[in-house]
Amino acid sequence: MAVPDGPAAVPTVGRLLRENGFSLQGNAKTLEGKQHPERDAQFRYINEQVKDHQAAGEPAISVDTKKREQLGRLPNPGREWRPKGDPIEVEDYSFFTGPEVEQAIPYGIYDISANTGWVNVGIDHDTSTFAVASIRRWWQARGRLDHPDASRLLIIADAGGSNGYRFRVWKAELAALADSRLTGMTEAQLDDLTRRLAPAQAAWAEQRRASGLS
Repeated sequence: MAVPDGPAAVPTVGRLLRENGFSLQGNAKTLEGKQHPERDAQFRYINEQVKDHQAAGEPAISVDTKKREQLGRLPNPGREWRPKGDPIEVEDYSFFTGPEVEQAIPYGIYDISANTGWVNVGIDHDTSTFAVASIRRWWQARGRLDHPDASRLLIIADAGGSNGYRFRVWKAELAALADSRLTGMTEAQLDDLTRRLAPAQAAWAEQRRASGLS
């Protein structure tokens, strides 16, 4: 940018932009893809199912896999208080590829009634078997304690990834979970709702599941 008297310094450019109604802004994730014509009816149905389970004292959970992270002494933005001249040493390069790179795959489970989150971290692959194993571990460690009289479990998941409703393994593993003695639920009825979540609802559920993670 230039002014009549010559080039303008950075502070001047910033001042002129602000005076003309500009500001520094990030991206706004508001654009959505094509919506299902019965989207509202789907959400109403899911909401009614959750209410029915809660009224009956049955658990309802929302599940999803968070973004996988590479493990190691990798550089991250930000600073922290350390003794002067003693920074934490990290790798020169922040991105590695190949089969030998270790990764952490967090699978989050949000108990809607108890308002609690639980995360199972895998180090292999995000598969349907891993997803249901995470739900089973949640039930063994937390669910059966919070819901000792449960006879049904409502699982709300999106329609992609390891939770994909097209995957027969996902359905088979859920059936095994429902019949397994490991769940502690005799002849349990397992309701699997695999409806695609709207961005706002998915973001809310994600925030509730992972609010304690950084």
